[in-house]
Amino acid sequence: MTLIKSISGIRGTIGSSAGEGLSPLDIVKFTTAYGTWIKKNSSVKNQTVVVGRDARISGEMVDYLVTGTLMGIGMNVVNIGLASTPTTEIAVQKEGACGGLILTASHNPKQWNALKLLNEHGEFLSDKDGKEVLAIAEKGDFSFVEVDELGKVTRKDNYNEIHINDVLNLKLVDVDAIKKANFKVAIDCVNSVGGIILPELLEKLGVKNVIKLNCEPTGNFAHNPEPLPAHLTDISNLIKKEKADVGFVVDPDVDRLAMICEDGEMFGEEYTLVSVADYVLSSTPGNTVSNLSSTRALRDVTRKHGGVYNAAAVGEVNVVTKMKETNTVIGGEGNGGVIYPESHYGRDALVGISLFLSLLAKKKMKVSELRKTYPEYYISKNKIQLTPEIDVDGVLKAMKEKYKNEEVNDIDGVKVDFADKWVHLRKSNTEPIIRIYSEASSMKEADALANKIIDEIKEIAGI
Repeated sequence: MTLIKSISGIRGTIGSSAGEGLSPLDIVKFTTAYGTWIKKNSSVKNQTVVVGRDARISGEMVDYLVTGTLMGIGMNVVNIGLASTPTTEIAVQKEGACGGLILTASHNPKQWNALKLLNEHGEFLSDKDGKEVLAIAEKGDFSFVEVDELGKVTRKDNYNEIHINDVLNLKLVDVDAIKKANFKVAIDCVNSVGGIILPELLEKLGVKNVIKLNCEPTGNFAHNPEPLPAHLTDISNLIKKEKADVGFVVDPDVDRLAMICEDGEMFGEEYTLVSVADYVLSSTPGNTVSNLSSTRALRDVTRKHGGVYNAAAVGEVNVVTKMKETNTVIGGEGNGGVIYPESHYGRDALVGISLFLSLLAKKKMKVSELRKTYPEYYISKNKIQLTPEIDVDGVLKAMKEKYKNEEVNDIDGVKVDFADKWVHLRKSNTEPIIRIYSEASSMKEADALANKIIDEIKEIAGI
């Protein structure tokens, strides 16, 4: 059993003893800590928190505990039921709430669940704020209200519709062009809330022919819910069999988007953001941001349109912070996360799908042909196990010194940019490993760079 406490939220496996998994006692403790922090720190004084959840089997149980706990500390709850992460983020804004809780473990398997913590803007807590919540939970000095001061619950089931309408009203979403294109679209929603909201979105976009796979929101995920190529063979085969124009795959909370070409080949999760950014930048000149471990192709596309690309530390909150600092028009992460400020500052697969279909309708080409128009890069993802006694920070410092004559970024580990490739080294916060991501114009080169770096790290660490 596992319980992981981080600034972005609390996640763990359901069951086991308190403190060893995401037990009911842990859910109550961390919800109380979050509510206590929100009451003290939010500039919004309505004492209202939005709660939404994905379709996990444990979701109903977690929902009751979270909602009851918030009521117990005097908070009002707007419960929007089964809803995606971006839908819940938007609901916080629409309700003028002082915060939000999303009950989802994102791409983790069905035995996991989590509390994702939002501020009054519907955005994830900062590092500082998240640490304050964890400190409150650790101290456990909680206070609950008297019976006449208990919070109230309001249930609203129309936020999927509100979210979809907001997306349709984005100026770059061309519903008429999408309708005229008469696309045949396949979707895999891994038996979670995507199966509710994506068919509704596509219908309103004018897509009449939708092939649904794993759209029943049962929480019994039909395959590993992380949208990686190895997990998507069923929809890939279905696209070829049904002669679909494109396939869309989301994770259980619908903030990541993977796309599949008409020939069943992966568009590439890294290229979700690249393609959408290309479309946005063609109409809205400006800057872009992604994290340090994302493909260089976004930088290339941004420069092609006359904009400036900036890299942020890994983590959505870090990307959003950098986007705000640099007046970014489109940004996100290489895991298929599109963040479009015109909508809101959160990864949103609905926005990604709508902008991509608008692009595809205007380009009048096959998805595989569109993919070939972007710079070709390949990422190799590796990790090296270290013993707990090894000074990981010291190893990274030595690697930075070794490559000091190259372009080095150390805001999050060490990233070394060479003329035609890069490598990013990051230490894990939970285990003694260094993650090694490398990118080059071929997988062979990317793997070779990773292996070279791994050998150098082993030499420095004496292993």
